[in-house]
Amino acid sequence: MSNKKNVMVFIESRAGKIAEVSLELLGAARDLAGKLGVQVEAVAIGHDLKNELTVLGHYGCQRVYYINDERLAFFSSVPYAKTVVNTIKAHNPGIVLFGATTMGRDVAPRVASALKCGLTADCTDLKIGEHQIKDKTYKNTLLQIRPAFGGNIIATIVSPESVPSMATVREGVMKMITPNPDAAVEIINEACTIADNDFLTEVLEVINEEKAVNLKAAQIIVSAGMGASDPEAIELARTLAAALCGELGCSRPVVDSGILDKDHQVGQTGITVRPNLYIACGISGQIQHRAGMSEAKRIIAINKDPNAPIFAIAHYGIVGDVKDVLTKMINAYKKA
Repeated sequence: MSNKKNVMVFIESRAGKIAEVSLELLGAARDLAGKLGVQVEAVAIGHDLKNELTVLGHYGCQRVYYINDERLAFFSSVPYAKTVVNTIKAHNPGIVLFGATTMGRDVAPRVASALKCGLTADCTDLKIGEHQIKDKTYKNTLLQIRPAFGGNIIATIVSPESVPSMATVREGVMKMITPNPDAAVEIINEACTIADNDFLTEVLEVINEEKAVNLKAAQIIVSAGMGASDPEAIELARTLAAALCGELGCSRPVVDSGILDKDHQVGQTGITVRPNLYIACGISGQIQHRAGMSEAKRIIAINKDPNAPIFAIAHYGIVGDVKDVLTKMINAYKKA
């Protein structure tokens, strides 16, 4: 990978607003670019986004290639993928990052296929390092880190001869940097070269549905596992969350059992959160769940099993019956 090749981020927009995952990726791109001595750039696709794009500079983006076309106002797989391919061919970045979202997971494989380059999906970390194959050492290579085998191991994947190196990154795993309102971004308008026959579908109506819960923004989360999954325990967890002005979360088995919907799921296949306080109720603490909440500032774990893995990362641990402990916590908080 030439150290003259920049790091590029695919910018997602939803309802005319820049998606948070794109801002998270700009912070990661800034770190990678700093180690390579290159710049951070982006590709943005849509219609009437120019005013929104100025915020990209606040998060470390130095240049954005903007393809503005009324036909691109709503996401469409083929036109978006072809536009990204054209932009990459024109500007030759060394690394391209996508969010591991519905949009990113749709576009990135199409781009990788068209460019015949490698793509690592669902990364949880990205680093620059060396990689040796036999007697050849590749320097300044993108190390793409992701869980594998159901989260039981962490794999480092490299594609040193693939240009560009491409990865999708999960939402929430990259910490958003503090924005600098004085930093500007250069917006470069690029012509849209997509033909009408590339638009295989037509958007007739867009319905925006709010999520039942916004765990990423929550500063306090009370999360229920299978050890707190009966109706009484769920209601107690919900009551404590409400009393603390927090949100109700859960582990994957609770979602898989149909007890709560996926918007509440914290973990490797759910949402990655960093609240000020995370209360884990009846959660054993397998690596898949810890991957989504281990960076909380304070973790309180409640479990009847003193050997539960969750206690290894908890700042405070309570061994006991979840319903009894939750009842006492609710009463104590109301009295205080």
